[in-house]
Amino acid sequence: MTYQDMHAAGRRTGDPSPYGGRSAASVRPPPALPRRGSVGRRVVSGLFWVGLVVAVLPWWLDTPAGSLAGTADVLTAAGRVTGLIAGYLLLVQVLMMSRLGVLERGVGGERLSRVHRDLGATLLVAVLAHLSLLVVGYARTQGNSVTAQVGVLLRDFDDMVSAFVAAGILVLVGGTGVRAVRRALPYELWYHLHLTSYLVLLLGFGHQFSNGAQLFPPGPVRTGWIAGYLLVAAALLWGRLVAPLLLNLRHRLRVADVVAESPDTISIYLTGRRLHQLDLLGGQYLRWRFLTRGCWWQSHPFSLSAAANGRWLRLTVKVVGRHTGDLRDLDPGTRVWVEGPSGTFTAAHRTRDLALLIAGGSGIGPLRAMLEELPPGAALIYRARTPADVLLHHELDWLAQARQTSVWYVIGSRDDPGPRQVMSPDGLRQLVPDLIRRDVYLCGPEGLVESSVRVLRQAGVPRRQIHLAPFEL
Repeated sequence: MTYQDMHAAGRRTGDPSPYGGRSAASVRPPPALPRRGSVGRRVVSGLFWVGLVVAVLPWWLDTPAGSLAGTADVLTAAGRVTGLIAGYLLLVQVLMMSRLGVLERGVGGERLSRVHRDLGATLLVAVLAHLSLLVVGYARTQGNSVTAQVGVLLRDFDDMVSAFVAAGILVLVGGTGVRAVRRALPYELWYHLHLTSYLVLLLGFGHQFSNGAQLFPPGPVRTGWIAGYLLVAAALLWGRLVAPLLLNLRHRLRVADVVAESPDTISIYLTGRRLHQLDLLGGQYLRWRFLTRGCWWQSHPFSLSAAANGRWLRLTVKVVGRHTGDLRDLDPGTRVWVEGPSGTFTAAHRTRDLALLIAGGSGIGPLRAMLEELPPGAALIYRARTPADVLLHHELDWLAQARQTSVWYVIGSRDDPGPRQVMSPDGLRQLVPDLIRRDVYLCGPEGLVESSVRVLRQAGVPRRQIHLAPFEL
């Protein structure tokens, strides 16, 4: 068999006892969500490129034809251009991580994180190029060695010491962003090191306006850049402080119950005030901070594992470390600080009416919530190593009937013949003949997501129809 019928396998832990004594499967699923499209992402992308052109345009207008006569002039000009690009990219980077609601919901926090990571490498290259080109260009102009020129800059130019410190911080942050290094670091250590990148904005501000050829003279260019800094600072203040404060004062979330779904997975039920006013979609995630001893200082992103119903919220968490292990012992009534919601991994952002969902392990959580909001006729493939690793299967069986959803539980190692056959182009087309006419949502371990994307592309599914929600954000 290519999959195992979980009705026969049964449940390996006790039945759930959700908040209020009612099963999540007893809540009537809401109607399917209408599509929202990708207009927001296209607008943001267009604004980014327009902003980049506007950032470099002052140098172009201020540089007469024929003024780049020698090598030193070319190096200095290249240093100024890369400086403008670096300044602009830094503002964009901070804006993307400001957690501004319009960006988090329109572009998606997971997409912002990926772009932020990729753009960060470009920013680092631009900063190092800016520094290197200007030092060499000035050294050639003044007849100094490179080392001597660095000393001149630090001694005689305003705000250059802080600028060099900012560049050093950026190198440190860039180094911790390398995937192998990030995986080796505890999440909270990496997170707090990453927060030092905001110092780059502060420390690099002064030298741009005291030494920048385009930004030093008073006028519309200088005023525009200062306005850009103020707008980004305002977005950061609103997204990181004011909006979360208002959200938590309005809803006052508390832990209602903690339920063991398997030996290494728990579901946390929460209640609060005015939950019917929460603008939440299945598949979105929030950043949760549980205000109890040992947990209050950490904030982690977890997706909802049940669509919002106005009475309670639920997240399903795999225990993989000390923090998630501590969540097992949360007491009812524990206060919760939450930020979000975020993400476009939702039924509203599909491009087709029908969908295929592929989950691995605890990645079933956001997909289970999304099933409540997709149109009838969806299909779900759930990969698990053993029957005991299948979570929420009673609810999935209920949704299979309530939403006319085809559900396959594919059990076994990735090297077993059954799973290998199912998770192949021919196997997927056999289970879902209209595969290329569906949106495909993937959530699970990185290996499963990457191999599934490769198989889907081989099966002819367009890239724009594949939606990813990797475990790491």
